[in-house]
Amino acid sequence: METSIPKISTVLKTLLRADFTTQWRNRRAVILTLIVPVIILTTWKPFVAQLGGPFVLSNSITIGLVAIGLMGYSTSIARDRDKGVFQRLRVAPISSWSIMTSRLLVQMAMILMVTTAVFIAGSSYDQVTLTPAGYVVTYLTAIIGGALYLSIGQMIVGRIQNPETVNSTVRLVYFVFIMVGMFGQFSTNLQLHNIVQWSPYGTVKTIMASGMEPEKWNNEASMALLVTIGYTAVCAVLGIKWFKWNTK
Repeated sequence: METSIPKISTVLKTLLRADFTTQWRNRRAVILTLIVPVIILTTWKPFVAQLGGPFVLSNSITIGLVAIGLMGYSTSIARDRDKGVFQRLRVAPISSWSIMTSRLLVQMAMILMVTTAVFIAGSSYDQVTLTPAGYVVTYLTAIIGGALYLSIGQMIVGRIQNPETVNSTVRLVYFVFIMVGMFGQFSTNLQLHNIVQWSPYGTVKTIMASGMEPEKWNNEASMALLVTIGYTAVCAVLGIKWFKWNTK
């Protein structure tokens, strides 16, 4: 008896269909993920005249990326692992990297959706528009920033096995990122300002704000990009090293 091994493209297509279907059925969480950065954008409208459109847009998108990587990705991975979804998938003729690639591609689609939602809201409500190059570069930096938060989520779900503990941990980390990231940059304390600027929140916000005005990209933005990639590499390596496919 011959064993028929499906093609990689067929496997990915099937997994993507299943993961997107699951995401669609959980559309209430998707809507919340889209609404939060848009609400931040609308409430920060007075800052547009003071600090500029890129400042407000980049903060709003960064908040959405944090929610996707922490609240969305890590909790779904922890839930499916606890329910034995990964164990059932791994007994099929499917490679492990195909399973995770499908999950990550769904989250990348969410990143593009959040970025687009902020752009639409910014244009219609705050009258903030970018050049075509600004939109393209911002999408690219959003993917890079989103990868950082996905790697942080992977590290948390890799280190912590209990799904309830994962849920509470990511909520705490999310709160810290939002509070420190959003309000720390307004602090008059130079040391705190520098810490926030070079934190994962700050570096992502910097590369996106600079990406919205490519002509103003400077050495600080380039350094923030390198630091973001460094954060991503470290968290991804640790997340992959620590990750277990079951809770036993």
